[in-house]
Amino acid sequence: MRSHDSPASYNPLQSRLIRGEVLILDGAMGTELDRRGVKTPLPLWSAQALLDAPEVVRAIHEDYLRAGADVITANTFRTTARTMRRARRKEDDAIRLTRLAVDLAHQARTNVVRGREVWIAGAMAPLEDCYQPEIAPEFDVAAAEHGIQAARLAAAGVDLLLVETMNSITEAVVATRAAVATGLPVFVSFIARSDREIWSGEGLDDAVRSVDDFHPDAILVNCVPAETAERCLEAMSRETQTPIGCYPNAGHPDLDHGTWRHDDEKTPEWFAAHAMSWIRRGALVVGGCCGTGPGHIRALREAVPPVLVE
Repeated sequence: MRSHDSPASYNPLQSRLIRGEVLILDGAMGTELDRRGVKTPLPLWSAQALLDAPEVVRAIHEDYLRAGADVITANTFRTTARTMRRARRKEDDAIRLTRLAVDLAHQARTNVVRGREVWIAGAMAPLEDCYQPEIAPEFDVAAAEHGIQAARLAAAGVDLLLVETMNSITEAVVATRAAVATGLPVFVSFIARSDREIWSGEGLDDAVRSVDDFHPDAILVNCVPAETAERCLEAMSRETQTPIGCYPNAGHPDLDHGTWRHDDEKTPEWFAAHAMSWIRRGALVVGGCCGTGPGHIRALREAVPPVLVE
């Protein structure tokens, strides 16, 4: 909590984090679609399911909610106009699929949730490949495209914006700026090679400080091994007073073939056991990324104390 903040200025997410309540994010969408037999070919990846199997997307959201997630993320990771152009689809499909993704998340919340608060996040991902920061568009282009997507997500009815898997400081800054400009709560998350550097090779400490200037509601790391997340949290806690968190993988990417390799040893119980070490290192927002499913989130919900600080 920053000294210039006043209680009246807190949004509900901030209030829960300030009270020391741990927020549970959902798990993966793309790899869970694969697990359920829905194809996710590039360039649309998980967004392909919005065309082919929207009912499965909704069912995945519902399963995460039943598992106890406080936040579900709409399937908008690849619904930008840039991705539509690469898929040789009409750019208007970016608007249509973004709205559909958010609508499916809303439907799931309506179908499942009774008597508790749940937020719907809109995913804002790198405009190009998460593992290739060198091919990201120039600053002005990235700023314009992230601004459009942030505004579309806000108009579609998300409750917060999740700027996620950011692989460079430049794109993280422009995406975070666009997200904050909507007036919605904002989480920012980096993909890191280690506790010292994000995927671009830039320092994790510099990355945290670069987005901290925009006063997001939380700063996280995602799409990293659980052990890397633990070390990243220690490093992040030294750079910011903003709430921190993580949502790691269960398995690892095969970058040569563009596929995901599940690891049967990364069970829900294994994942939840690691989560306790994330909490001890200061994490107030935890969840799962690629390879995790509703079982992992249920195990988190059962293992993680809902309130850490009175």
